[in-house]
Amino acid sequence: MRGTLRWARADLRARRGQALITVAVVAGVVAALFLATMLLQGAVNPWQQLSARTRGADVLIYFQNGTNTNELRHVAGIKETGQPYQAAPATLERGAMKSPVELRAMTQDLPAMSAPLVVTGTWLRSSAQDGAVVEASFAQAVGVGVGDWITVDGIDGTRVPMRVIGIADTADQGFYPQWTPGLIWVQHGLLTRVEANPGETLQIVGLRLFDKSTVATGQVVQTIWNLYNGPAENSASAVERYSTWQQVKDSMANNDRLLGLLLALFGIIALLAAPCAIANVTAGRVLVQRQDIAMLKALGFTPGQVVRMLIAEQTLLGAAGAVLGLAAARIITSPAFVKPPGGTPVGLAPLSGAWMALIGAGTVLTVAIATVIPAWWAGRVSPVAAVQPSPPRGHLSLITRLSLLFHLPAALVLGARDSLTRRLSAGLTVFGLAIPMAMITIALTCWSTIDGFTSDPGKIGLASAVTVSQGGLENKQMLALIGHDTQVLAAYPGAQSVTLLPGDNGTFYARAMGTSTRPYPFRAVQGRMFRAANEAVAGQGFLDLMHIGVGAWISPTIDGVPVILHIVGRTIEPDNNGDVVDFGLDALNHAGSAPPQLVYHLVLKPGVTAAAARARLLAESHDRLDVQVVPNPASGLVGLQLVIAVSVVILAVIGLANLLTATVVGMRDHQHEMGVLAAMGLTPRQVMATLVTNTMILALVGVTAGTVAGLLIAPRLINMQGETSGIGSGIAVSLSAAAIAAIMAVALATAAAAALILARRTTRNSGSAHLHTPARSPRPRPAQPAR
Repeated sequence: MRGTLRWARADLRARRGQALITVAVVAGVVAALFLATMLLQGAVNPWQQLSARTRGADVLIYFQNGTNTNELRHVAGIKETGQPYQAAPATLERGAMKSPVELRAMTQDLPAMSAPLVVTGTWLRSSAQDGAVVEASFAQAVGVGVGDWITVDGIDGTRVPMRVIGIADTADQGFYPQWTPGLIWVQHGLLTRVEANPGETLQIVGLRLFDKSTVATGQVVQTIWNLYNGPAENSASAVERYSTWQQVKDSMANNDRLLGLLLALFGIIALLAAPCAIANVTAGRVLVQRQDIAMLKALGFTPGQVVRMLIAEQTLLGAAGAVLGLAAARIITSPAFVKPPGGTPVGLAPLSGAWMALIGAGTVLTVAIATVIPAWWAGRVSPVAAVQPSPPRGHLSLITRLSLLFHLPAALVLGARDSLTRRLSAGLTVFGLAIPMAMITIALTCWSTIDGFTSDPGKIGLASAVTVSQGGLENKQMLALIGHDTQVLAAYPGAQSVTLLPGDNGTFYARAMGTSTRPYPFRAVQGRMFRAANEAVAGQGFLDLMHIGVGAWISPTIDGVPVILHIVGRTIEPDNNGDVVDFGLDALNHAGSAPPQLVYHLVLKPGVTAAAARARLLAESHDRLDVQVVPNPASGLVGLQLVIAVSVVILAVIGLANLLTATVVGMRDHQHEMGVLAAMGLTPRQVMATLVTNTMILALVGVTAGTVAGLLIAPRLINMQGETSGIGSGIAVSLSAAAIAAIMAVALATAAAAALILARRTTRNSGSAHLHTPARSPRPRPAQPAR
């Protein structure tokens, strides 16, 4: 045992660089896994990270104003009770749009429980008595920002102007409009101006529980209900309503199936590919110790001792890397370093101790398992290898023969010979590079697709950026304002209704968009646009629901009138999971339907933003038009680019680890040839060129194969995900030729730099070759005759 420990300590001292590389790779992979897991949980469950950062309440109880809440301290199961605060219902007016809101009276100091997380602007302050902080999702829905003036109406019609001084997130309720009403925080004096009658206000108390399970939470709520509400049906009820953390979490849960599929894809990449990098770097370090192990065998070490020694050494290095990676990840993901911007749909969800232990233990176990097979090979090494290294065996490859045929320089010929002489080793190296490159290409194609959605919304049926309805104006006045607006390129009238599917087994959106002679600019990815009153286009979700395809006839009942439509095309439709049918307004007129209430969809001129167009229309109509910005569902996928970036980093680490491992092992095989090559007349630079050529040929084959495979797989995979989500196939945006060239150039440049550094170090450390002949023993002198 003492001899084993002494050798391990001597080996770590002699090969500090290799040990540090192993620790660094393991730490990098662990940190990347940590970050990827946090991003995945943050995307799928945004409530968790919001609740942790705001110290959100487990239960909110809404009492009648003036209720004595001191008795809550004696309710079993309650760990902590927050300070009560007042709330009042009101209505926010933005032009012709009216939105129900809840005003909450807060102090200038953030509460200890359920403290709103300010993402833009500031919190309530004494210098802004008329200031209001608006919940982020509600602010985005109604189009308000810091510095805007808003008007809030009380129940009695009192109108109070307020200035938005901040935008904040909260874990007290879900995202608007899935959770209503909207939420606005104000100071107590401002709330009193809106609602002077205390009887119309509520008192909210937040609770934190010892046990947050569904059953325990329900028991606590029922106890409070029984405590404050009388048993009789006509008795006074002090508890108006309540909300639990489970309800908020379910409301915040992202129900975008496409986002879920993409997140699942990159989660699988991170969780399966990272162990490959650890296994490669661990196995490579064992292989480069072959001669040292042979010397130990010659000194009397048994195969079992060698195997146990290598597994213990590599496991200790893996444990050190795991600890370092977890510590680094915990530091760089702390709130002091990471502050997600307002409106970011993907955040960093905090990981529990169980997750951290699982990542750390899984990493150490992966290192140990990855060491078993190389250690077993090492245990079978012959002691002869300590003094007689075996040269690589194999046949000349086609590349080598072509190099000889064209009389290329000797350094290139020798490098080409070394690269593919060992077919199995070369194949594993190429495979180890091709897989990460293919996945990187797929990930970047997903990035390109998301960019295509955001830069060209018309591709997914969102050519119009703003919708306008008449609000408080006459229809002629509205059309005159739209016609004279120089920011508007085109306007298309439209109407939408929720319609039952034939057989009453579901609903879909029936949308009249433009007319058959001047249809809304949808882009048909299959078939064509409608051109007649009885023609329509549909989304993939609707076609799947009806089990039909392009060319079918349908007869839905829209607004009580049967309409016969011929499906002549399929569009990419993100709304309502693709359960949408679009046709011209003349289809309704032809069927005898009553004229619907029209909404005009405005296509803006290039360079005009939706916010600017909305502001101008509201100003020209004196806030009498109802102008809405069309939300782009693809904006919810922008946060996915964070996950893609992390996945690309993980895959790049895996590819680099595979390349370094193959390079180090290859140079170990040829280290004994360095002196021979120098003795043959090759200069140190030519020797380095030989080693670099060896690596670059394998890197070129692996990078090219992986990129080509990724370009072939990515569009099919993305289109399949689009079809599964109901949006429809045809959404993939392939990488440009310049992007492909840049990816390959970066990969090959990285490979060349890594090979050059290792080759320079190898040639510098290798000594001159010496030809030795066995030492001749002196001839025995003839025995002298005895005298």
